[in-house]
Amino acid sequence: MSRFLKALSAVVIVGASVSAADADTLGLGRVALPEEVTAWDIDVRPDGMGLPEGRGNVADGEEIFAEKCAVCHGDFGEGVDRWPVLAGGQGTLSDMRPVKTIGSYWPYLSTVWDYVHRAMPFGEAQSLSNDEVYAITAYLLYVNDLVDDDFELSKANFAAQKLPNEAAFYMDDRAKVGGELASFNKPDVCMENCKPAVEITARAAVIDVTPDDAAARKAREEAAVKPEPAAEAPKVAPAVEPAAEPAAPKEAALDPEMVTAGKKVFKKCKACHQVGEGAKNRTGPILNGVMGSKFAQVEGFKYSKTIQAMAEDGMVWDEANMTEFLTKPRKFIKKTKMSFAGLKKDKEIEAVIAYLKSIEK
Repeated sequence: MSRFLKALSAVVIVGASVSAADADTLGLGRVALPEEVTAWDIDVRPDGMGLPEGRGNVADGEEIFAEKCAVCHGDFGEGVDRWPVLAGGQGTLSDMRPVKTIGSYWPYLSTVWDYVHRAMPFGEAQSLSNDEVYAITAYLLYVNDLVDDDFELSKANFAAQKLPNEAAFYMDDRAKVGGELASFNKPDVCMENCKPAVEITARAAVIDVTPDDAAARKAREEAAVKPEPAAEAPKVAPAVEPAAEPAAPKEAALDPEMVTAGKKVFKKCKACHQVGEGAKNRTGPILNGVMGSKFAQVEGFKYSKTIQAMAEDGMVWDEANMTEFLTKPRKFIKKTKMSFAGLKKDKEIEAVIAYLKSIEK
């Protein structure tokens, strides 16, 4: 039992624990009952100690997650508004804006189980059964590409599930090896008049952080200046040429406004899918050049068994397939890991397809 739980067996008065004998003498409070201590004793350690019996699979976890968790965390763990993102983020910890999720950052699966069991769903803490917590945890492993869709989590196999970032966590050794902590422990730390002069080495004028002096104003003005649009070249009547053989029909040029609209709608997809130069696979594959390509063609991405079978059948991401998929992903691809509910407006679907067409490999 942890020291915290042991403390519950004594009376706590003004921050000081009091023994059972002292409680009787002082006439204040009472000793916590064994069942009261047990009710608090629900923590789960990294080695699995504290886990109750139970089991749950990915399929059941998906249903429970959609009902009880998706309103805040999204159907696919992508996060809604400012609620935490739970999936994806692999390979981003060295970025300026790392995406810290269960699959990219968390060290132990026991932390996931313990937190869901102790504090979730929001506003209904500890309303889930042990089996439901196992199922949700299995689903969270799945959306982070750590298990297959037929996986079942239980107390028996729990310790075998390792999160990718576990090895990056270690005990704080700064007191021994020096560095930041050692510098703060120096007895002669300077508190005033530490330097002969203060010098500004950089300015954040564009975002209005630096005080409004002349140099700051100039920087803002320069940042606000936009180049004039290039003058349109005069139109010249084409020379009359002899009639040529009719060319093969070409695909209609993309409407720039439609592409721009699609880029805005695509923000709903960016938590899982990247596009453009330097794009990386995250929870979902990169989508560069997806339109017109065969299913499951992105190298290095682990696709579900269903979509792999569709790829073997020669299916291609044409407009019809993409429209059907964006309308109801889980209906179009059974057991897809993408549990996004789909886009409801035809205009949004049309715009996203136009945007995806504009992105080449």
